[in-house]
Amino acid sequence: MSNKYEILPNIKEPKDIKGLKKRDLIKLASELRRKIIETVSQTGGHLAPSLGVIELTIAIHYVFDAPKDRIVWDVGHQAYAHKLLTGRADKFHTLRQYKGISGFPKRSESIYDTLDTGHSSTSISAALGMTTAMSMLKKEGKVVVVIGDGSMTAGLAFEALNNAGHLKKDLIVILNDNEMSISPNVGALSSYLSRKLTGPLARRLKKELESFLKRSDVGENIWTLLKKSEESLKNFFTPGMLFEALQFEYVGPLPGHNLETLIDTLKNVKALSGPVLVHVLTQKGKGYAPAEKQPDKFHGVGPFDIKTGEIKKPKQPTPPSYTSIFSQTLIRLAHEDEKIVAITAAMPAGTGLLAFSKEFPDRFFDVGIAEQHAVTFAAGLALEGLKPVCAIYSTFLQRAYDQIIHDVCLTNQPVVFAIDRGGLVGDDGPTHHGAFDLSYLRAIPNMVVMAPKDENELQHMLYTALQLGCPVAVRYPRGKGVGASLDWKLHKLELGKGEVLRTGKHVCLIAIGNMVQPSIETANLLLKKGIEASIVNARFVKPIDKELISQMAKEHELIVTLEENALMGGFGSAVLECLSENSLLPKKVIRIGIPDRFIEHGSQNILRKEIGLDPESIYEKIYSELSKKNKKAIVFLSRNKK
Repeated sequence: MSNKYEILPNIKEPKDIKGLKKRDLIKLASELRRKIIETVSQTGGHLAPSLGVIELTIAIHYVFDAPKDRIVWDVGHQAYAHKLLTGRADKFHTLRQYKGISGFPKRSESIYDTLDTGHSSTSISAALGMTTAMSMLKKEGKVVVVIGDGSMTAGLAFEALNNAGHLKKDLIVILNDNEMSISPNVGALSSYLSRKLTGPLARRLKKELESFLKRSDVGENIWTLLKKSEESLKNFFTPGMLFEALQFEYVGPLPGHNLETLIDTLKNVKALSGPVLVHVLTQKGKGYAPAEKQPDKFHGVGPFDIKTGEIKKPKQPTPPSYTSIFSQTLIRLAHEDEKIVAITAAMPAGTGLLAFSKEFPDRFFDVGIAEQHAVTFAAGLALEGLKPVCAIYSTFLQRAYDQIIHDVCLTNQPVVFAIDRGGLVGDDGPTHHGAFDLSYLRAIPNMVVMAPKDENELQHMLYTALQLGCPVAVRYPRGKGVGASLDWKLHKLELGKGEVLRTGKHVCLIAIGNMVQPSIETANLLLKKGIEASIVNARFVKPIDKELISQMAKEHELIVTLEENALMGGFGSAVLECLSENSLLPKKVIRIGIPDRFIEHGSQNILRKEIGLDPESIYEKIYSELSKKNKKAIVFLSRNKK
């Protein structure tokens, strides 16, 4: 078998595939699959979802005319083949790399990307808005949505379906289903029925028969009976009843890897008017055996060995991740307290709750991609005396903000939010950075917000959170810890109290969470210049340690706050508020954190350096400020050091 790409290099835009013969389309699918596997094995990325929609992507671009026809990808982690067919094959090796192409659709990247996305279940709402606007502005073109069965578990998707059925605008929703178990025979028959019932002859005959019969009362009754018979036949063989009830024309299920069936059916569907749902059955990880066997493992994966499917591990052993420490600690605490229960929104592995689910299956709840429900469900559990721990990524918890306020904090329910991926997450980019949680949580009454300096402190914070009897957010970063030794005996932290890690007379670094370690490294760099720095591990964003911060402000000429969170309304803002309330301004304060813009994708280390969160950049900023303020003193200190 040749490793040479024969078809793909000639595809510069979607129209280039329209003249291909069937055998060439099949060969193109194979080449797309190989290109994606080869690239993701080096860059990491969402492998299994993209492999599952290769044929579907080809069929969509073969039948529809993008960009006149809008193709909207839900979440977007299945859009790699789409990127390759829309002029980005030459750049595909830069996938998810700093300054390279994004792992998600991005409008600034291509005219064929219609919606910037990365969170699930937004596609149908946005697409309905697009098709409504196109109708009002008399623009030509269809709007096609591709949404996975997982994304259909979110309320937003059903809100949009309900509204689309009411508006009756032209909208084609393709449900990419790789979970429902429907036997091959049923799928084949339903595929046949769908193609026949949506064909031009069938549509014309149906309209003429309807027009004829509706001319009399008797005919109206006959038409109603015939319509019910057709619906009964389709619903007997297919799960389309729900979508028909929402006023969608239901088509499917279709075999998602049969190009001929997909193309024929989509051609028929393209001619339909009003809302249509096309149900397509696919296999996640299709064409790569390791991904087919373990689709969850290869959903989002780091670099791996193509031959074995083994994830490439670092040569040197690394400390355990914050996620794994959270997992181990929660299991340990759950053995001691049977009231502890755990909740996730479709992320049992990513949040570390998979092990908990095996240990305590009756105390674990995966609610699907439904963060709002997860939070209010947790509130209900708490109202009846349980101790729910709701583990959700920072960026996804944003979706449940009203539920946090209205259903948890307003009634002061003891729900613990284990907020993973706080701060910069790296290669997934702006839709996934947990950049805003400290800001959006500290404003809520009754909420306690804390962040550990290392993996050992995470243990104690989780233990503390479950003792407080109020809403608590424990926020920690993605990735490995700092290598701290783990205490066996857990203890309760004093509410709202930070700790002084080092004392120095010139500058005070007040850090929260994963910025404590960089502050230590920064202090060491400053010391080489004769500048002594105090270091405070704040621990709590709310309630903040006002007494300790005020004391530090009185003792130091410069205060520096450090956080991996948006500066706007974040931890540094809380420190400024504290100093203002205690009449300690104008004390010079430098706030270091994430600037007021969305941060692009790239490795965590590259991004931290790019926005000035690495020790060297922090050192330069502090040294520059002190030099500007007291140049002679700095020179003297430097000479003294020598």
